[in-house]
Amino acid sequence: MNSTADYLRTQIPFTPRVFVILGSGLGALADEVEDAITLPFSDVPGLMPSTVEGHKGRLVAGTLARTPVLFMQGRMHMYEGHSAEAVAAPVRAAAALGVKTMIATNSAGGVNRSFRPGDLMLIDDHINLMWQNPLTGAARDGEPRFPDMSQPYDRELQALAQQIAIELGLQLQVGTYVALTGPSYETPAEIRMLQRMGADAIGMSTVPEVIAARANDMRVLGFSLITNLAAGYTSKPLSHEEVMEVGAQASERVGVLIRRVIATL
Repeated sequence: MNSTADYLRTQIPFTPRVFVILGSGLGALADEVEDAITLPFSDVPGLMPSTVEGHKGRLVAGTLARTPVLFMQGRMHMYEGHSAEAVAAPVRAAAALGVKTMIATNSAGGVNRSFRPGDLMLIDDHINLMWQNPLTGAARDGEPRFPDMSQPYDRELQALAQQIAIELGLQLQVGTYVALTGPSYETPAEIRMLQRMGADAIGMSTVPEVIAARANDMRVLGFSLITNLAAGYTSKPLSHEEVMEVGAQASERVGVLIRRVIATL
């Protein structure tokens, strides 16, 4: 039984086609949902209120671009004290509702030296350095014990996003996202290590949700908004305020891209 999904079925009278997770500073798109049904995390069994600035901590269901959608306006993080399983609970609930496509966004630090704050990166692959996996424990009904992760991010959806970005005149970087637990930012030495490992961007989310989505046979499209340069690349101290500021500046164009992707699905 999935108590989160059972509750959502009583609140949402339709089957969403797309589940969208909006990261730090990127929640504005959910405010455009029509005929919105808004559910604070605190009201939903299995979810916990968000404690992070820039995360409203609520689910928003309705229509966007004439498509039935379910938005997660903000997310739960492991650094808030949640397990990987708890972080992935909304994804499993969305899958139980019948959602087949997930779009995940996050704010990230730029490790690739060609990246600049404000760049949008299409996530091509990821590295899990969070030392937890949402699939740990007893195997769940409908989830394979050893799911294939050779293509965690859907190639066709990536191609669609790239084509739409070209049509919109938006530059779209492509790279590998590395997830650490946080909440402290990385040291310059850690960034040098991660760069040698193949990191292009680094953050504190997304990977548990993607693993759960793929275990439930959902197609995944991921974006990282580069909100700051990684430690050691600048003398400026890293701060969440900078993340929020860049997120607010880029939110509109990120929203335009995601809206067009949703309309095409």
